[in-house]
Amino acid sequence: MFKKILIANRGEIALRIIRTCREMGIQTVALYSTADRESLHVRFADEAVCIGPPPSSESYLSIPRIMAAVEITNADAVHPGYGFLAENADFAEVCAEYGIKFIGPTPEQIRKMGDKVTAKETMIKAGVPVVPGSDGLVKDVKSGKKISKDIGYPVIIKATAGGGGKGMRIVWKESEFEDNWNKARQEAKASFGNDGIYIEKFIEEPRHIEFQIAGDQQGTVVHLSERDCSIQRRHQKLVEECPSPFMTTELREEMGAAAIQAGAAIDYEGVGTVEFLVDKYRNFYFMEMNTRIQVEHPVTEEVIDHDLIKEQIKIAAGEPITGINYIPTAHAIECRINAEDPFNNFRPSPGKITSFHSSKGHGVRVDTHVYAGYIIPPNYDSMIAKLICRARTREECITKMERALDEFIIEGIKTTVPFHQQLMRNEDFRNGDFHTGFLNDFDLKKPEK
Repeated sequence: MFKKILIANRGEIALRIIRTCREMGIQTVALYSTADRESLHVRFADEAVCIGPPPSSESYLSIPRIMAAVEITNADAVHPGYGFLAENADFAEVCAEYGIKFIGPTPEQIRKMGDKVTAKETMIKAGVPVVPGSDGLVKDVKSGKKISKDIGYPVIIKATAGGGGKGMRIVWKESEFEDNWNKARQEAKASFGNDGIYIEKFIEEPRHIEFQIAGDQQGTVVHLSERDCSIQRRHQKLVEECPSPFMTTELREEMGAAAIQAGAAIDYEGVGTVEFLVDKYRNFYFMEMNTRIQVEHPVTEEVIDHDLIKEQIKIAAGEPITGINYIPTAHAIECRINAEDPFNNFRPSPGKITSFHSSKGHGVRVDTHVYAGYIIPPNYDSMIAKLICRARTREECITKMERALDEFIIEGIKTTVPFHQQLMRNEDFRNGDFHTGFLNDFDLKKPEK
């Protein structure tokens, strides 16, 4: 087992990893930019190293600075968390060259699934259902129009190196194609330095259902049930739950088997997530694979009673997967608490938290790195906490989440708590009647002063 793990990340996920490492008797090293000097992950790690100024390019994305921190602290492993360098094959490769274990898949596995076109080709060979679309990258507008006409509108234009909704455009008719093509390529180039584009059939009113998987170095791949991530805004998830209210026993067996096929096709090592689109007839299609721990991993932890970070570390240390139950034994929902103003187009709201009281009680979990007096920097993702509730049934879980949200007090900034409160009381959501476009018509009411 590792003696010391350096965490190449910040905030909530860094603190989450520190807690598991402490329980496993592993020392930790926190990295931080000057903007994160007062963050809790810095306080609770055994050691902390400042690696640069606030811009990510000069700190959390700087491989030379991170490797210098590894060297001076004598860490023998690196945990990348999620975001930043978590799915960067070059970073994983550098770690291997220095004899440092990257807690995650191999560089080759990351590359196979990181490029959307390569991933799709790999899934087709593995027999996993995929959305109809272009055969690889599309070279120009003329080719794109022909492909779109052949598979039928609407289509979705996607960046091959995309993520987080960047470089993505829905096209409903041919006259709109060229403008959306140009915008998608420009955004892809600016966001990823790669303007490669492919095209898929746009599945209307789909569910976004993903399967948590884990694979060890002995060749075993298992799935750990699903998460429904259909409540999202501009392709950014806001609420996740397990089990999915849309799921059936038969569908879980089929999708779980496909998720295992996906992992086995690349001899996957570590924990990861296979993401699917599911249409209203319960036909499912591979969308992408995230070769890292997910933001919403606590949802799975709560319903199968298993520490996924611990499993991730054990797999990286060469231990086999044993004794994981993949059938949900409860219901769990996670609400992402972002420093955003939901009544002003979810505009980011950095600043000082003047008052902070997190929810408590049976079946209530809060993962966060903030506290009263903490100043949220404007440089990073706006998520500041995850509120997770667990109960025997979905109805009980929603009721518990309502109570927990009413107790969650954050003052000094705007947050998404009011949005979540209204969502939990929405009749369609409570009935499980929603899809990825649900929030497009959601009537968010600004409370009276």
